[in-house]
Amino acid sequence: MKRFLPVIAMGLLTLGGCANSDLYSGDVYRGSQAKTGQTVTYGTITALRPVQIQASDQNSGVLGGLGGAVIGGLLGNQIGGGSGRTIATAAGAIGGSVAGSKIEDKANQTNAWEIEVRRDVGDTVIVVQKADRQWQVGQRVRLIGSGANMSVAPY
Repeated sequence: MKRFLPVIAMGLLTLGGCANSDLYSGDVYRGSQAKTGQTVTYGTITALRPVQIQASDQNSGVLGGLGGAVIGGLLGNQIGGGSGRTIATAAGAIGGSVAGSKIEDKANQTNAWEIEVRRDVGDTVIVVQKADRQWQVGQRVRLIGSGANMSVAPY
């Protein structure tokens, strides 16, 4: 069983990196948005800034932390003997848990754009969405939706 624990832990870490980041795209709609009317306004991009979206949920870092703790504990258990081995196992588990959580958090980041748009009506809005398209300052765009459900689309 001990020889399969690293394989199980690596599987858990791999699953942790599977967060669906497509929902941050301006080209992907949630099911609740289908067959509903969307407000459309028009404007011009005035500024762009590359940013990161941190995909998070209630269990953020749990899989990575648990997998890292298992791997760290197994590695620590290979060191020394007696009480030294126990201390090394505990230290390995703690260090592995911290490292696994950080790795999972990094894997759950998505490259995005902070898009500042001067709308034709005179106000300015900022929309952050996945960087799955090339935008340019001065480009005409459509703003679809309103409030927390707004995306930028080419005009």
